[in-house]
Amino acid sequence: MTEPSATVARTACPAAPTVPSVHRRAALTWIAVYGAITTAQLLLGDLIGALPLPLRTLVLTGLVVPLVVYVLVPRLLRLDAAVTRRSPRR
Repeated sequence: MTEPSATVARTACPAAPTVPSVHRRAALTWIAVYGAITTAQLLLGDLIGALPLPLRTLVLTGLVVPLVVYVLVPRLLRLDAAVTRRSPRR
């Protein structure tokens, strides 16, 4: 015999959001990384152009990685979820 509160709790919970496939997440991450690196090079190219390659890479990755991980990818995943929810199911 099930308790009524357990049944109510189960039906009151919203459905868990679906997670995009690993291929879709990889594509979204690539878009974020490519855009961030390209923008960083355009904005900082003259400032860091004279630095040795390892130091230039350190500066770029130090800026781009946190931006991608904490800002761009989460926003792209939310956008992807919103678009996926709105698209008609086939």
